[in-house]
This record gives sequence, structure tokens and C-alpha cells, in this order.
Amino acid sequence: MDPESQQHLTVNQCINQIAQKLEAGKLHYGHGAIDAQSEALWIVSKQLDLSPAEALDHLDDAISEDQQKKASAVADTRISTRKPLAYILGEAWLMGVPFFCSEQSIVPRSWIAELIVDGSLEPWLPADGKALDLCTGNGSLAILLALSCPDIHVSACDISMPALSVAARNVDRHSLSSQVELLNGDLWDALPEPNEDNLFDLIICNPPYVNAASMNALPAEYHAEPELALAGGDDGMDIIRRILALAPDYLSERGAILLEIGNEYENFKKAFPQIPAIWMEVSAGEEQVLLIQAEDLR
Repeated sequence: MDPESQQHLTVNQCINQIAQKLEAGKLHYGHGAIDAQSEALWIVSKQLDLSPAEALDHLDDAISEDQQKKASAVADTRISTRKPLAYILGEAWLMGVPFFCSEQSIVPRSWIAELIVDGSLEPWLPADGKALDLCTGNGSLAILLALSCPDIHVSACDISMPALSVAARNVDRHSLSSQVELLNGDLWDALPEPNEDNLFDLIICNPPYVNAASMNALPAEYHAEPELALAGGDDGMDIIRRILALAPDYLSERGAILLEIGNEYENFKKAFPQIPAIWMEVSAGEEQVLLIQAEDLR
């Protein structure tokens, strides 16, 4: 950005300049923003201490030279490191809700978030019900569930203590420590032995599901994230097999488990041809997220 261009820019002009810079950097998107323009909005809004949505109401406002320089520096870091923007800013937004973010866990993103916020899961969440976020990572889905359904109790577990430390910061940030319980362990090992008093009405899970060939082809932005949170073995189903094998033990009679499998639709169908999955419609289509009722797992 030359000195002349740093005079008297509006927020919108600054966003457009940052977007051009990002475009020239040949980056990969998908960690909370879909393209260069979206990331530029995110970068500039952070300098204004606004959410990206709020910044859209201030496009014609002037932006200071200092804020322009800081936004430009963030863009330079994004291009030189190829790290997801959320790691550089230390913050991510999911369904309009802010989350602390660090390289100790993957960047908050999941199509499950759409289903939580639009109320699609409420038939499986009775008042005073119990939900589990398996493989919670940064805690974002557990937190969205708690915010959307204030009368339920949410357990959230993960094998990674570093990821749970991020989740703990996010639970505190949203003042949900009395509603969201964090547990450490390898899948079901994190939980007490199931009995009729501690079963879940709904289990949600965005597990590691990327197949080996796809892992090898991932752009640099994804390799900046913990491999443990992404890699799902040769066909992407290694963790999902372990999850579904024991899920019936932890579900209430009318309970259900909701799984995100991303681009692994064919691998899921091949691995579990006998399971009558209900495919849930999200913005990406109808092959990314599935729901299985407890009775169909038993």
C-alpha cells in the first residue's frame, strides 16, 4: 500500500485494497471466510474493534492511517505464513458468535453449527435434556448448543488437552461454566460408564474424517492445524467406526447422534451400508451431515 493510498480511505475502500492484496497472494480459504473479500472484511473489522457483521454498517466511515497500516500488516502475515487468519487474529466467528482461537485446536467451523442455530436439532433436545459434543476441539459447537438451548446440560470432550484449554477459555468467555462441562479422554474413555442416569438425548460430533489421500493434498492453511483433529485414516472412517460402535450405549432411548463427514459421503456409505442415516440439509448440500437415531444403531 503506497503512502498516497493511506490518506482518507473509507472502511470499504480499505477492505477492497486488502482484498486485492490477498487475491494476489494466491491463498486458500475456508477457515471462517469463503474468499479474499470476506477475509479482508474480517481483517479490517478487527482493527475497528467490530464484528465483521457490524463493520458492514460502517463502510462509508473514515478509517485511520494507523488502522490501515495494521490491516495491511495482517494481510502481509497471512500471505507470508499461509496460516489461517483466525490464528493470526486469535479469534474466529461462527454463526456470528466470537471464539478465541489458537493453533492448539482447529479453527471453529462446522456445518453442524447451522443446524444448531436454526433449531433443526430441537426435536432431540427435551427441556432439561443432556447433550454431548464429542471431539469438541475449541468448544464452539458445545457453546452454540448451550447458547441456543439454555435449559440443557452440555458435556464436551476431547483427547487433546491443548484443545481443551482453548475450549475452557471460550466457555469462560461466554459465561457458560455452569452449563458446559469439559472432559478429557479418547472418545468414550472421557465419560463415566453409561447408566440410565447419564445417557444423552443428543450427541453431536465433528470428528477427524479426512481420508489419507485428501490429507496429502490439503493446502498449507490446513496443515497449520493439528493433524490429530483432521486425519481419519485411509478411508476417513477410522474414528467414526469407533464412535458408532459404542454410541448406542450412551444414547437415551429416543436419542440420536449427529455426525459431520464433509466430503466423505461415498466412504461413509461403503463403510456403513446397513445404517439408515438421515441426511441433514446444510448450506453445502445434503451429503455432509447425517443423523442416526438410537434405535437404528441397536
